[in-house]
Amino acid sequence: MDGARPAGGKPEGVSAESSPGSGRRERYAGPLTPGPLRKDASGGEVGQRVRIVGVSELTAYLKERLEGDPFLANVWVRGEVCNCHYHSSGHVYFALREKGALLRAVMFRSRAGRHSFRLQNGLAVVARGAIGLYERDGQYQLYVEEVEPEGVGAYYAALEQLKARLQAEGLFDERRKRPLPALPLRIGLVTSPVGAAVRDVITIAAKRWPLAEIVLAPVSVQGDSAPYEIARGIRMLNGVDGIDVIVVGRGGGAPEELWAFNTEMVARAIFHSRVPVVSAVGHEKDVTIADLVADRRAATPSAAAELLCPDRMDVARYLTGLAHRLARAVNARLDRGQHRLSALLRSRALARPVETVCGQRHRAVDLLAVRLRRGAEAVISRRSADLGQAAARLEPLSPLATLARGYSICRREADGAILRDAAMVGVGEKVGVLLHSGRLRCTVSAVETEQPVPGPGL
Repeated sequence: MDGARPAGGKPEGVSAESSPGSGRRERYAGPLTPGPLRKDASGGEVGQRVRIVGVSELTAYLKERLEGDPFLANVWVRGEVCNCHYHSSGHVYFALREKGALLRAVMFRSRAGRHSFRLQNGLAVVARGAIGLYERDGQYQLYVEEVEPEGVGAYYAALEQLKARLQAEGLFDERRKRPLPALPLRIGLVTSPVGAAVRDVITIAAKRWPLAEIVLAPVSVQGDSAPYEIARGIRMLNGVDGIDVIVVGRGGGAPEELWAFNTEMVARAIFHSRVPVVSAVGHEKDVTIADLVADRRAATPSAAAELLCPDRMDVARYLTGLAHRLARAVNARLDRGQHRLSALLRSRALARPVETVCGQRHRAVDLLAVRLRRGAEAVISRRSADLGQAAARLEPLSPLATLARGYSICRREADGAILRDAAMVGVGEKVGVLLHSGRLRCTVSAVETEQPVPGPGL
């Protein structure tokens, strides 16, 4: 780069001066002057004189331009705070956001100590300061002198409204969240195929639990199409057979870079997933709507992989412990069975089974026989007494008693009919006469139908 710098090592028009807190810096003091003619690929001069400058020289020139503008030296800026970070040194680093534009800002400790309120993401503020260029990063930023709150920013307000609506619908309800599989064999991963997240998950899974298969749904994790792609990736993995759990996430970034995971589309895709979902977005301090809807939240994709993939050595030790416990339990059961069998073999029931079993049964049968005999005798005695009393009551009505008084019963031999009228037989017929003692067989020699004359005692 001959001619790019004059003797002394500094570019033309650039002088060195001290700056508080940054040591010596180069200050551009004049316009960029033309340099030597540029040559083309063949070595010939192209005919236009071009000044070649270094990065530091160009940065110094831009810094001079910014800091030399009186409007930018004391400007009021309105915006919504994001990426806010209070450093241990006391400085406050944040950014102001509005309608897709972002302005980085820093408020040094001496200025931050004068404010009674604490900056936080989502707060709408008006900040006064000077625009400068930070040479190391090549970024312009606002050096804040003072800041005043204006309320809640539009982005933060919209985010809070969405959170409130989804919470009212039950998307954040802890009772609907499902447990994660203890030993997953197929893990779905929805993330960028070129980011660090996919490499971290694959590496940790291969190290801790090689049995797990990682099924990647490649998506964009930022940009206008990111919400649609992430939701589609979740639905796609729900259609893959054998998926035990899905990890949705990306590496850390600024809040505006995590916007896709704060959308309703992604939240509802997670909510309707039939497979448990682990949200692994950003770092520990970043909490998105996806984190609130998911069945489990992990601080980072690496943490999600460690959460889902058990350490194979721990599993091996656990299985070895179970095997030892099972062996001890089986041996203890066998010992108890052996002791019980030995006790049974020594028992009287097995040593003298007939005497033990039948002896008691014989005694029981004898007792039952005695009770049965006594009961039967008692019943017979009662029934005999009752029969005697009944016979005594029936004695006066007995035909035998009538016969004993001299009466008889006469029957026709032909059919055994009792004769109550003399007209019932004819002369010559056989009749039988039943007396109190004995029986007569007679032949009718005559039939008299006149009324009999009552005899004595009739």
